[in-house]
Amino acid sequence: MSELFNEIRELTDRYPERKSAVLPALRLAQEHYGHLPPEALREVASALGTTPAYCRGIASFYDMFHLAPVGEHMIDVCTNASCALVGAAQVLEAFERELGIHAGETTPDGRITLRSAECLGGCDSGTVVSIDERYRQPVKPEDVPAVVEELRRG
Repeated sequence: MSELFNEIRELTDRYPERKSAVLPALRLAQEHYGHLPPEALREVASALGTTPAYCRGIASFYDMFHLAPVGEHMIDVCTNASCALVGAAQVLEAFERELGIHAGETTPDGRITLRSAECLGGCDSGTVVSIDERYRQPVKPEDVPAVVEELRRG
């Protein structure tokens, strides 16, 4: 048994049914692997007494889970209606230009993944950008070069 398997089994003790722990189990597996490759889904499924297909179905529904490798840093730009009205498309385009990639891609050095997000819940002060799960708002296109430089410097 792997360390991850054992951690997941410990986690399941907090739930009335093992399968109910699928979200935190997937989170643990993603922290362990960096994303959720097939072997991670098999390990989670085994620990929960379910199938890899069940785990993949759950993971593919939530954008917080990554079925493919992602960068060391994750940038999500809200493109929902409220943010779109205050320039979300221009903010996303500025990130694409600055990083040399399109939304849904990772920089060639593997450091930064850029994604558009349906809603980040900051509708009163868009455009909202989540960087490594920390919100910045409002972000304007002219803010983007400094944000990217900050990430590249670490």
